[in-house]
Amino acid sequence: MSDPKAISVTRLVRRMRNLLEIELGEVWVEGEISNIRKQSSGHQYFTLKDAGGQIPCVLFRGNASKVNFDLEDGLKVLVFAEASLYEARGQVQLIVRKVELQGEGDLQKKFEQLKAKLAAEGLFDQDRKKQIPSYPQRVGLVTSPSAAALQDMLNVLERRAPWVQPVLYPVQVQGAGAEVGIAAAIREWNDNKELPEVDVLIVGRGGGSIEDLWNFNEEVVARAIAESEIPVISAVGHEIDFTIADFVADMRAPTPSAAIEIAVPDGEDLQRRMEVYKSVIERAVDQRIQQMQLVLNSLKQGLLAKSPDALLRESLLKLESLSMSMDHEVDGKIEHWTQQVALLKQRLHAQRPEDAIDALLDKLRRYREDMDRLVESRLEKAGEKLHQLGQMHRALGPDTAFSRGFSLTTNAEGEIVNSVESLSGGDKLTTRFTDGTVESVVIDE
Repeated sequence: MSDPKAISVTRLVRRMRNLLEIELGEVWVEGEISNIRKQSSGHQYFTLKDAGGQIPCVLFRGNASKVNFDLEDGLKVLVFAEASLYEARGQVQLIVRKVELQGEGDLQKKFEQLKAKLAAEGLFDQDRKKQIPSYPQRVGLVTSPSAAALQDMLNVLERRAPWVQPVLYPVQVQGAGAEVGIAAAIREWNDNKELPEVDVLIVGRGGGSIEDLWNFNEEVVARAIAESEIPVISAVGHEIDFTIADFVADMRAPTPSAAIEIAVPDGEDLQRRMEVYKSVIERAVDQRIQQMQLVLNSLKQGLLAKSPDALLRESLLKLESLSMSMDHEVDGKIEHWTQQVALLKQRLHAQRPEDAIDALLDKLRRYREDMDRLVESRLEKAGEKLHQLGQMHRALGPDTAFSRGFSLTTNAEGEIVNSVESLSGGDKLTTRFTDGTVESVVIDE
């Protein structure tokens, strides 16, 4: 019988793996490669060791293809890896993401020192970062004009938001002194009013070794980004590459192409949203028309039930005219807003979509208010007319005449007798008074 306090080996190993990945996570590790094994699949397995210990490592094919030198036994390297545990064997291992030659260790130390210095000054603080605009009209690109990354960004921009204008500030992004040109471009865009005004800056380049990307780790670039009044998106290298520029920028993009996706909205998504807004407007107008029609029908039925046809004929004609007039007005409004929505779609490239949407919704609100006031005014007038008809009915009706001493006489067929000449001897008559009726017979003299 098993101990209820005991756990299975699988659960134990899984807990150890979770603790290892959470507590240690991704780290830079320095050591010497030994027992290198390269598989036909493209994966590479090796041991990383130093004088005091060793640990197994695995470099999967996707990351191995990014290493620009051959891994060999005895080679001193710096690896960026995720500490994990291979559950099937209960063996701790490093899943390697990036491999650099040992000579790059000095650069890593310089990186960490500058990172700590700028962090202490608050340049990485989240509360100082500016918001990236949702609907930019111009995007500034600080990169090399010959880089493949530039063409990638332009292709994504054309696909997502062709109405957004890209503006290139060409700079050198690699080599001695390139950081000075990058920083100068950022400052120039903020200070020189002769340059085209842009809503957001994308600063970056494609992937490369740590030396290739190092210009974006220089302090002069970091401070230029921090001082920029224009929001800055950093887009340097691949997803696993991090530079000082990434930490200082208002937003970090894993790649230059991803930076464009962050900077501009998706045109197809905007199109779908416009269709939704159009549908909402049309449903609101249709609902209002139905409500107004119900009110008019109710008025017609109420007047017919309470008043004689002769007295209501003129009022009903006016109400029918009112209904036709309002239907015509609503149809005109629907056609107008349909044209406005279509026009707005065509002008997405020339104006900010959210402004057009806000204006359209504001006009719809004003239209609803006008319709409410119109219905209330027409109902008030119809109520006054109904009150007047009721007073006329009471004043002219037979009950009022009876109270003044008049009577009403009808023959056997129920027809009103209004002349003695229409009577003959033997005709039976019924005379109505205010308090009852009397039957009589005509006698010839």
